[in-house]
Amino acid sequence: MFTGIVEELGEVTAVENLGDSSRFRLRGPLVTEDAKHGDSIAVNGVCLTVVDTADGEFTADVMAETLNRSSLGALVVGSRVNLERPMALGGRLGGHLVQGHVDGTGTIVDRKPSEHWEIVKVALPEGLSRYVVEKGSITVDGVSLTVVDAGDDHFTISLIPTTLALTTLGIKQAGDPVNLEVDVLAKYVERLLGTRAATPEETVK
Repeated sequence: MFTGIVEELGEVTAVENLGDSSRFRLRGPLVTEDAKHGDSIAVNGVCLTVVDTADGEFTADVMAETLNRSSLGALVVGSRVNLERPMALGGRLGGHLVQGHVDGTGTIVDRKPSEHWEIVKVALPEGLSRYVVEKGSITVDGVSLTVVDAGDDHFTISLIPTTLALTTLGIKQAGDPVNLEVDVLAKYVERLLGTRAATPEETVK
């Protein structure tokens, strides 16, 4: 489980195509300082399992399902990535509960800079808009953000200078894809209400 508070802006140093999967090597001295085989690290919001670590870098295998559902398949050597280690029990929940399970990819539509922040508009893939609400939480490329405005096919977010400087959202441009994870609580509520067992009174009716 993650919080959407990016710890480090890493970099892809190698990509190996394995046919139905890929193996990535990524540089991240901070997130690898205590990482070992089998640990999890979120890469642009995608929870990946560490294969090995060496000299401030780690490798991770990415299966076809993840490549198809996220934007990781578009990464090349030199791509910058947001990195976060899992939340430690007893630690502060700085963002919101993030699983690292991407629901789909959105596309940056527009950026409007102002003196101290930027408003970014992101197009939503079909089927996700019902989980996105004004002032609710959403994860964009692994960054926990508050929704400013929620439309039928898009949403907007406001990025502060820290987010612009320390994450990939500061360098993404219109047309670039971003990984999206909606609030898992909304999905559970929908599932529970949709499959709720009928009461005896309802059964009689």
